[in-house]
Amino acid sequence: MPPLVKIRSEREQMSAIERRIADFILDNAHLLRDYSSQQLANALDISQSSVVKFSQKLGFKGYPDLKYSVGAAVAAAGNGESTRWPPEDQPGGYLLVAETLRRAKLAAEEETMAANAQADVEAVIALVDTAPKVFVYGLGDDGLYAREFAMRLSLLGFLTVQHADPILMTANLAAARPGDVLLVFSEFGKLPQLWQLSRQFQEVGGKVVSITRHTANPLRAHADAALAICAHDPQPPIAQLLYRSSLQYLLDFVFVLLCQANPDRQRQLAMNQERIQQLIDN
Repeated sequence: MPPLVKIRSEREQMSAIERRIADFILDNAHLLRDYSSQQLANALDISQSSVVKFSQKLGFKGYPDLKYSVGAAVAAAGNGESTRWPPEDQPGGYLLVAETLRRAKLAAEEETMAANAQADVEAVIALVDTAPKVFVYGLGDDGLYAREFAMRLSLLGFLTVQHADPILMTANLAAARPGDVLLVFSEFGKLPQLWQLSRQFQEVGGKVVSITRHTANPLRAHADAALAICAHDPQPPIAQLLYRSSLQYLLDFVFVLLCQANPDRQRQLAMNQERIQQLIDN
């Protein structure tokens, strides 16, 4: 996993001193190569051992390994310039904004793919592909993606139950059986009603798959499997756009894998698409 992605994802579980180190690295990744562990400690007014322990806690042998890994990631991303948004009055700003957005989306999608190990994604595919029923749930903006993905699953021949209302979804849980799967869409994974639905679903033997940001959150922590979305930018509106882009990219990837996992699904998809086209033509 890229070091900056790992730092972002684990930041909420860090101590106060560790968060200070993490924030410094995230804000100054392109300058980290010029800092020794002692210089970084002096800049943050902490001990050198805190920097070393921080590096080791992330899985590196020491600070030099962390610094090298961050430097390599920054170089691969174009020295960190891909997410710097040009001033509005800069000459050629229209095209620069378009190119910056394209690069930011590409970087977020690549981070998202790196954050989801092949074994984890394949585990989700196996759960969904063998599920007698697939329940899909999301609120607000998450509900839009949940509904669209539920429709795709239906086209593949899955028996799908989808709701954006927690009361209606709770009622439908009465039909849940062992082996069924619940896909829960929640950007931040912190809504209490989501935990309650997930816990109730697991109590009847169902499996819960969370789709959230790649950060520590209760929903992801208690899910049987998880898909993680990476999308970071100092500007909240841009971060939201990157989240949506990365989420759609990952869902498209999962959909393709489900098609390939079972030839019958592909035949069912073709049949349903033909029927839909006939309805449109008529």
